[in-house]
Amino acid sequence: MKLNYKISSWKGAMATMLLLLFLPISTLRASNASEARGLFNNAWRMFTSPNGCSLSYSVNIIGIYKTAGTIWVKGKRQHYQEKRYCGWSGPKYFYKVDLKKRTVDFHNPNSAKRDKYLSKFTFSPNDYNFSWANSKEGLVITMEGKDGIKSSIKHAKLVLDRHTHYPIAVKVRVAFFWTTVKISNFHPGINNDDIFDYPAARFKGFKFTNHWPE
Repeated sequence: MKLNYKISSWKGAMATMLLLLFLPISTLRASNASEARGLFNNAWRMFTSPNGCSLSYSVNIIGIYKTAGTIWVKGKRQHYQEKRYCGWSGPKYFYKVDLKKRTVDFHNPNSAKRDKYLSKFTFSPNDYNFSWANSKEGLVITMEGKDGIKSSIKHAKLVLDRHTHYPIAVKVRVAFFWTTVKISNFHPGINNDDIFDYPAARFKGFKFTNHWPE
């Protein structure tokens, strides 16, 4: 089954690793790549499940960028909370709140201008060669950009918990160093959709800027 992205089962993975030791090297590489892509696809399905999911994240690029928060995702609706920022987005709206400056910015959710960092990155799985290995961190899926790739992301790794196969880290190579987004408290399924509703009354008195159209 093919997955469509904008931006298959790993049952018995350990037993498969033992069997792979007896396969010719060419078959080994093809099988590893196929399994790695399957692991990636299943992790992506967890994140994009129609039942939704939530997770906490933290990233610290020394001297450049540092943040931590929690995000809830269900279909095309998202809500995130950080110490300074929080946001709500859906098919027709994107609200970004700066709690320090007491501002609310209203954007077209389909505009790249809504996020200065997000607009710098594009990602299509078909542009990468996949492999995976078992490490002390967990199951590590390595993605190496193919020749001619246009994305600014040339090298990336996804780390999965070896028991639940939930994502626990994403590593991206930026220039000459790797940066890691740590993931914790991954929970599949969201029962209360009220969390995706923008609470306008809560930010009464904040400066509101409407960026439509963009």
